[in-house]
Amino acid sequence: MNASPPEKAPSLVVTMGLIGLMFFIFGFVTWLNGPLITFVKFAFDLDDVGSFMVLMVFYMSYFVLALPSAFILRVTGMKKGMALGLLVMAVGAAMFGQFATHRIYVGAMTGLFTIGAGLALLQTAANPYISIVGPIESAAQRIAVMGIFNKLAGIAAPFVFGALVMSGITEFGAKLEATTDPAARELLLTGFAQKVLWPYMGMAALLVALAFFVLKSPLPELKGESKAETPSQKGSKGLFAHPNLFFGVLCIFLYVGVEVMAGDAIGTYGAAFGLPLDRTVLFTSLTLAGMLVGYIVGWIVIPRFVSQEKYLAFSAILGVLFTLGAFLTKDYVSVGFVAALGFANAMMWPAIFPLGIRGLGRHTEIGSALMIMGICGGAILPRLYVGLAEIIPFQTAFVAVMAPAYLYILFFALFGSRVASKG
Repeated sequence: MNASPPEKAPSLVVTMGLIGLMFFIFGFVTWLNGPLITFVKFAFDLDDVGSFMVLMVFYMSYFVLALPSAFILRVTGMKKGMALGLLVMAVGAAMFGQFATHRIYVGAMTGLFTIGAGLALLQTAANPYISIVGPIESAAQRIAVMGIFNKLAGIAAPFVFGALVMSGITEFGAKLEATTDPAARELLLTGFAQKVLWPYMGMAALLVALAFFVLKSPLPELKGESKAETPSQKGSKGLFAHPNLFFGVLCIFLYVGVEVMAGDAIGTYGAAFGLPLDRTVLFTSLTLAGMLVGYIVGWIVIPRFVSQEKYLAFSAILGVLFTLGAFLTKDYVSVGFVAALGFANAMMWPAIFPLGIRGLGRHTEIGSALMIMGICGGAILPRLYVGLAEIIPFQTAFVAVMAPAYLYILFFALFGSRVASKG
């Protein structure tokens, strides 16, 4: 039985607010990864390649868990599935806090993987939900509103983490470098690592509370078929009859990769110029501020003045131009171009996701899970970047990773998303 159209229900504002809360959580937890790279680098005494395991572990969890999440959601429903995702995240946050405090690297990475697993379940439910809660043609506008929640949280996350955990990091780094006695060095590192315990335990408690809040909330249940297909589309077509989905999965993979590079890797990028650590750990907020502006612009112009596809193409072209700007400049100016990629990236997910699942109908949950699997691009592209930066200049590595990705996104906007379904 299809759910009644949400537009006619008085609870639409409440529904959007509750899903907005989910996107706020996405943003806060996800964009902690930028300053977390620096934390892990010091706490576990790692190089850049080792510290970037934060991104590898976190984003690969989406690849592993997204498809199982779709089957879980078929059993639990979207509402209970989102609550379950919050509980899994709470377990992961508690694990990370405990293991990082005791400097148990494998345990801390397992905690991050578990947080990512919970987010995979949460996103597999929330993204198609907001896409099908209204007309698919205006899905990008609704996701843009959700993106405002997401990026406000993302802007706040580095400052909150910086104040609670990373304060005085430049002085700490200098003191650590000057300490040659192994025992004294270990004592310094242990004391630094312990600063993360209560922030993450507090996060775990908050996530548990939110899970119960979602269960008791008036959030309505929706089925993928209620908005994602027309009566003429309710045939026996399988996933492979929808080329836009598979072009979209690769597009999401590359998009998340460039988003993470611009947001989480910007601190490492700035540090490579020799900029102060207490500033570089906050650079993620600059990128997210750019994304917030981009979401507001997108919310205003899509689909009122421009289609999802055309705005996506415009964003991809901006991505190429800003990448070249970062390559051709130095220091804070170059970092500024990287932060400006936040504006270029802002409306990519809101456009790519609904274009990828357009017309899937009863396959929406599985198609959405495949799209969510593409989030593992956030693990692969940054890892490729730090690997290349070991053998070629880091700015050259940056443009080598970013420019081809934006060019494919441009292809998807102009051609890949428009390929007609077969059958």
